[in-house]
Amino acid sequence: MVDIIPVETKGQRKQFVEFHYQLYEGTPQWVPPMKADIYTMLNKQKHPFYEHSDSDFFLAMRDGKVVGRVSALENKLFNKHHNTRDAEFYLFDCINDQEVADALLNKVVEWAKARGLNRLIGPKGYGPLDGYGIQIEGFEHRQMMNMMNYNFPYYRDLVEHYGFEKEVDFVSSYVVPLDFKLPEKVQKAVEIAKRRNVLRIKTFKNKREIKQWVGKLRTAYNQAFVNNWEYYPLTEKELDYVVGNALILVLPRLLKFIVNDKDDVVGFVLPFPDISAAMQKNKGNLGPIEILRLLLEMKKTDWIDFNGIGILPEYQGMGGNAILFDELVKASNTTAQFTHAELTQVAETATQMRKDLANLGVRFYKNHRVYRLELD
Repeated sequence: MVDIIPVETKGQRKQFVEFHYQLYEGTPQWVPPMKADIYTMLNKQKHPFYEHSDSDFFLAMRDGKVVGRVSALENKLFNKHHNTRDAEFYLFDCINDQEVADALLNKVVEWAKARGLNRLIGPKGYGPLDGYGIQIEGFEHRQMMNMMNYNFPYYRDLVEHYGFEKEVDFVSSYVVPLDFKLPEKVQKAVEIAKRRNVLRIKTFKNKREIKQWVGKLRTAYNQAFVNNWEYYPLTEKELDYVVGNALILVLPRLLKFIVNDKDDVVGFVLPFPDISAAMQKNKGNLGPIEILRLLLEMKKTDWIDFNGIGILPEYQGMGGNAILFDELVKASNTTAQFTHAELTQVAETATQMRKDLANLGVRFYKNHRVYRLELD
C-alpha cells in the first residue's frame, strides 16, 4: 500500500529533500545539489517562480517510510506565451517500484486536471538553470554539477510504462578543449562577419567589470532563446535569480559577450569551472568549510562547462553564430587547466545550434528526455 501525502510541515519538507540524498548515496556519477537550492524551490515566499505560477509537493509513503517524491507545477507564463495548458512534474525520485511511481504520477495527473490542464510535461523545473528531463543515455559519466539531472536507468521504464511519450531530447556534448577547432567554412564566415564591423567581442578582467554589464546580459538572456522549446519570458526577479546564480561561478577571463554597434549584448558564452567533485564531498551542505572546498576546486578542476551559449535570432544570419562559436573555441583553447569540456543540454529543437555543434565535431555523450502525457 502506497500513501501519497502533501508536503506541508517543516518535517515533511525535510523528508522531501533528504530522500534524494538517501536514495543516491554512494552513486559515483551523482552530484548532490545544494540543499539550500531545493529548500528554495519549496519556499513559495522566496523563489521567484511563485510570483506568477504555482506548485505543490508530494511524498510517497509505505509502512511509514518515504519511498518516493514529486512536485507538480503550473507555469502560467509559459502557458500564456505558448497558448498551452500544460502541467509539469519535477523533483521526481522513487525506488524501483512501478506501484510507487504510478501513485506519484497519478497524484500529479489529479492535481493537473483539477486546474483544467490537459497535458503533463516533465521533468521540467522552476527555471532555466534547472536540468531538463530524465537521463536515458550516458549513465557512466558524472553529472555536470546541478545544471542537469542524474537518475538511475530504471526511471525511464517507470515513466514509459505509465504511458509517457517523448516530447524533446536535450543532448550534452563532450570535447577536448585544446583540440577544439573551427571548420574552415566557419572560419571564413567569422572573417566575413568581422569585416562588416557590426559585431565585436567584449571580454572581462574581473567580476567587478562584469557587474557593470549585468543589466544588458539580463536583457540579452531573455531574448536569445525565444525560439527554443523551453522558452518563456522571465520576470525581472527570475532574471536576477538566474543571472545572479550564473555569475557566481562564471570565469571572467573566459566570459565573452558579442555586442553590436550600440553596445547592446546580442550574444554570450558563459563558461563555468566544474566543481562537481567538491559538491560530492559537500553532500549538499554549504558552510564555511564547504565554501572553501568549492573555491579550491574552481582552481584545480580540469573540466569546464559551457551552459549558456546564446545569440539573438536576428543576429544569427549576420555571422553572429560563427563569431559565437569562434569565441567558444578560443575560450576552450585559452588555458591548459582544462583538459575536458562539456556543452550542457542543448534541445534537439534548437536546430541551428545542434547543427553548429555537429559541424564543430563535438561528441554527443549524454541524453536527457522530457516526456509528455495527454490528459483526457
